Amino acid sequence: MAIGVMGFASGLPLSLSDSTLQAWLTVENISIASIGMFSLVGFPYLFKFIWAPLLDCLNLGFLGRRKDWIFVFQLCVAASLLFMGQMDFAQNKLYILGAIAFSIALFSASQDIVVDAYRADVSMPDERALAAAISVTGYRIAMIVSGAGALIAAQTIGFGMVYSILGLLMVLCALLNFVFPEVQGIPSNEGYGLKSLAAPFFDLIHRKEFLLIMFLVLSYKLGDAFAGRLTTTFLLRYLEFSLVDVGSINKALGLAASIIGAIYGGVIVYRFGLYRSLLYFGILQAITNLGFFILSLFEKNYFGLVAVIGLENLAGGMGTAAFIAFLMNICNKSYTATQFAILTAAASLGRVFSGPPSGFLVEGFGWSWFFIFSFLVALPSIIVLKIYRVRLHAYFSQENK
Repeated sequence: MAIGVMGFASGLPLSLSDSTLQAWLTVENISIASIGMFSLVGFPYLFKFIWAPLLDCLNLGFLGRRKDWIFVFQLCVAASLLFMGQMDFAQNKLYILGAIAFSIALFSASQDIVVDAYRADVSMPDERALAAAISVTGYRIAMIVSGAGALIAAQTIGFGMVYSILGLLMVLCALLNFVFPEVQGIPSNEGYGLKSLAAPFFDLIHRKEFLLIMFLVLSYKLGDAFAGRLTTTFLLRYLEFSLVDVGSINKALGLAASIIGAIYGGVIVYRFGLYRSLLYFGILQAITNLGFFILSLFEKNYFGLVAVIGLENLAGGMGTAAFIAFLMNICNKSYTATQFAILTAAASLGRVFSGPPSGFLVEGFGWSWFFIFSFLVALPSIIVLKIYRVRLHAYFSQENK
């Protein structure tokens, strides 16, 4: 139960500082360029590995290892959500709203560090796969609540009330830490700090394939990052779908399709190998991005929306399964945790930095050309995979030793 609830608490704030906030800004008639700039509040998710050693070493001492930090960060997330719920867009400057959104992301990213560590600490080695599955399930349920559920509820009670209710829900999650099991044993602080961060980093950069690896890490999901950056605004403002439509189709159906895609993608990777999966899933990701281009050419169409959202998220889920397997193969077994954090942070750069140029591209060239651009930026990773297959063979066939 503890792992599932903590997974839920980790997943709840993400949409509230990203896609759900984007929907709120859209409803309040904030400019597309400004909405795009709000993606920068996701910075903490990129750099959380920097302060992770500090949270690993220091204990506050009132709830036990890990749980005290989890309690503090969950209360901080709750306070930020409650504060956001009281905001009046007509009377407050956008930079104030941006600061609150940044605080949500900062406390959420910090919570993720400690929740991940707690899950590993309380689980026996043979329980960790089950623990991860429970955590992911809680995380996905929270994304439905804060994504689809929030949009549907906002249609009736407004976004401010939704944020306030979800803030109170985070308070409940925080209080449950008092009954969750404690981490057993007293860990050593030896090996933390700058030295432990530098070793895995230098292990990566000293590889002769480093530049190719980082190019693929940065670019493989870049097309999806651009296409998905302003999808909510596109559907609400350009095609004039309702919040309920976007919540039930784009959020709920899209999330379900991505889960199916991830499971199916994992089976295909196991059956046909990582290289072919990465290559063909990358092609599928690029092609399905053009579905939004087709939507932009016609009037509002529910069948078209369901088809495009379903296919795009299905392909995205399959691509994510193969991509995560690729990242795991890159990691040196001696530094798996830190290197995986570094690689996933690098992979998140596209999601964060695609926002500002996306807004200006839409305002300058229109939605149709924007989605064509999202297709084009997905192509370089496919080309690199095709050209450099032999050179990167070790990362497609087995884990680094």
